[in-house]
Amino acid sequence: MNIFLTLLVSVFLVSPTLAGTVSIYHTGDVHGWYSARAAKWNAEDPSRKIGGFAALSALLKTEKNPYLLLDSGDMFQGTPEGNYTRGMASIMLMNKLGYAAAGVGNHDYDYGEDNLKVLIASAAFPLLGANVYYKDSGKNADYLKPYMITEKGGERIAILGIAGEHTATSTLPANVKHLVFADEPAETARWMKEILKKRPDAVVILAHIGIGPFSGRKLDLSTFTFSDAEAAHGTIPVARASGGAAVVLGGHNHTGLLKGYTEKGSGTLIGESFWGLTDVTKVDLHFDDSTGKFTGATAELIPLWLDKTGEDPGITAMIETFSKTVDVEMNKPLGKSAVDLPSSRDGLDSPIGNWFTDAMRRQSGADIAFQNSAGIRSDLKKGVIKMRDIYQVMPFENTLVMLTMTGDQIKKLLADNLRGGRSGLQVSGLTVKFGKAAADKTRELTLEREGRDIKPGEKFTVATNNYLTTGGTGGKIFGEAEKSEDTMRTIRDLLIKDISAHPVTELPEGGRLLRL
Repeated sequence: MNIFLTLLVSVFLVSPTLAGTVSIYHTGDVHGWYSARAAKWNAEDPSRKIGGFAALSALLKTEKNPYLLLDSGDMFQGTPEGNYTRGMASIMLMNKLGYAAAGVGNHDYDYGEDNLKVLIASAAFPLLGANVYYKDSGKNADYLKPYMITEKGGERIAILGIAGEHTATSTLPANVKHLVFADEPAETARWMKEILKKRPDAVVILAHIGIGPFSGRKLDLSTFTFSDAEAAHGTIPVARASGGAAVVLGGHNHTGLLKGYTEKGSGTLIGESFWGLTDVTKVDLHFDDSTGKFTGATAELIPLWLDKTGEDPGITAMIETFSKTVDVEMNKPLGKSAVDLPSSRDGLDSPIGNWFTDAMRRQSGADIAFQNSAGIRSDLKKGVIKMRDIYQVMPFENTLVMLTMTGDQIKKLLADNLRGGRSGLQVSGLTVKFGKAAADKTRELTLEREGRDIKPGEKFTVATNNYLTTGGTGGKIFGEAEKSEDTMRTIRDLLIKDISAHPVTELPEGGRLLRL
């Protein structure tokens, strides 16, 4: 009996400890939103706070399973703290939380490749991008690892990184003109052959591409059936090409998958974690207790409500340090306004909208400028205009798009954005006269420019933002433009330049949207 016990103990001492479950916590498209903020969209309690690294850190400290913390890219672009530290605040926070790996996103190139290399050198984790190549040599970008294999809970887990092909044009093209972002499914299949030869217990793919036409929404797709067209792009083809990956964790589209989506043909689980670090995806990788063999995966999207997670005070202190530094930049004076520039209460053109679109037109040289009214998020008060004021007016990373459009197309655009006698657009370079008919359809819509009606076939240069040109509400007609070019210049930078060069001395000319 004693000999049997001795042998049994020796087996346990030399055998690796296998975990029945290894958890993955996944973030993506954080875009510099490091701190909690009020969930203004929450109808029950718009003051309820959500999100941030301090909440995520507190949640991780309650996890009992061995876990990996992963990210799918676009780490910093979008807030003063992220932009002014050029991503270093993201790296410091991710180091502190113990990220194991991250995929490279298009906006991680926004300050150039050299800046990205500095971030990678400062990171305690690798950035992955298996399909990023130098054009001249055909070799992999040497600052990105294609994949890694790590051990967690006695299981060997491979992590493959796939960048989005769109990166060639969804960051400033000049920053990546020397790079090739190769076909995502083909590169997945290629690298999976190499990875599977090393016999990992499970493979996770970090991809900066999304699933289906569901941008910017949280939804349950667990029982959804995709059409062939919907399944032709994004993470579904990557899952199908993987030859047996346990999970593909996507991004870029800002979709939140409440329960993940299991791709039927491959059996691969697909997850996405919304954006702005309001939520985190938890994936549980299940393994047989005795053999360690992978048996399946489950996922859930967890909202980071502060009243449920609490906050890690050490992380909060770090973020406060970044904010103090950024406040120095945010308080810099840019220009002056002699008048208040408020929004419109009656849903027509507004002083702030008129100034905003005039600035777009001045800085772009366009004939006409349009901005979605809902994208102007604050007023400007008279006095000194500071950097923070402009950030509050335009908190989004929208870029300037230049188009060539006909008078008839512009008329259709306005008709699409006039509802209930209110306009969804602010305008510069046009006078719009409209009446309201039955069924909320616009009638008697006329457009004037420089004191005359514009002709249906007359062509104009038009300035607007990439939210509207890429499917944002009311922007469908932009797809019919003869010519369209995303300049990759942020609208915010145009506003900063304009207020510095053109202080506001009086209210911009009003009466641009007139009800008949």
